[in-house]
Amino acid sequence: MANVTLVSGFLLVGLSDDLEMQVLYGVLFLVIYLEAVMSNIFIITLITLDLQLHTPMYFFLKNLSSLDIFLVSIPIPKFIVNCLTHNYSISILGCAFQLLLMTSFSAGETFILAAMSYDRYIAICYPLHYGVIMNGSTCLLMASASWAIGGLFGALYTGGTFYMPFCGSNVIPQFFCDVPSLLRISCSETLVVIYTSMGIGMCLGVSCFICILISYIFIFSTVLKIPTTTGQSKVFSTCFPHLTVFTLFITTASFVYLKPSSNTPAITDKLLSVIYTVIPPILNPLIYSLRNRDMKWALMRLLPKIHK
Repeated sequence: MANVTLVSGFLLVGLSDDLEMQVLYGVLFLVIYLEAVMSNIFIITLITLDLQLHTPMYFFLKNLSSLDIFLVSIPIPKFIVNCLTHNYSISILGCAFQLLLMTSFSAGETFILAAMSYDRYIAICYPLHYGVIMNGSTCLLMASASWAIGGLFGALYTGGTFYMPFCGSNVIPQFFCDVPSLLRISCSETLVVIYTSMGIGMCLGVSCFICILISYIFIFSTVLKIPTTTGQSKVFSTCFPHLTVFTLFITTASFVYLKPSSNTPAITDKLLSVIYTVIPPILNPLIYSLRNRDMKWALMRLLPKIHK
């Protein structure tokens, strides 16, 4: 951390230079943040209280909701405060901490989504062996590994990024600290460490993508052999939400992190960052609750207990 003292802090660029628009963005993102947090807490509570949802699929979904809460809680509250106070400064330590948590939870979410696809693959392709393969120990190990590898990945990314010296401009062209934005203001001539970190991250992301792709190839080939359309629609209803969430998350994150950096970032970069950080935590509860019969039945079983 010694060679980042060339600058004493950073300034985060908001979504607008207009003061009234900043306040509007602050209020809007406050509403979005509260909706995302409350809906994910609702998912976690419902799965915890309903014993019929104590299955591997919903165990991973509870982990996904937890990661969503953490992921959206790192950049958005700071952005809301910045918009309402018009103070966009962030300390070097705060920026490093923000980057560490963002990359850790993002990586953890990618691994959890991969674990969910493997769970669906075993459930659909090997239903008779599902209980043996996806036992409690296996699920706990997969979830723990997702969180742990995500943390290691975040530490690697953060260490590689803040190993570089920062001098000259201290303006981060983004509303939160991320690697592409920090690369733009780095004065380092050698980026071997960060490019190595990004290469490892890309390999891990591609590996998860390939695992999910192979899982769904086998899933869809098995589903098409089901003789009844009712059985097919039931399987598709549980698979398509997961596939939708993963596609949205991985495509926007890949564009943000793998896009070549430029000195003048377009508004598209900021919009994609908003989609990448905010939309998945909002959509996950809606997709998995509104399109899931088990969740609806669990809610119906819970409501009478609440009224009592």
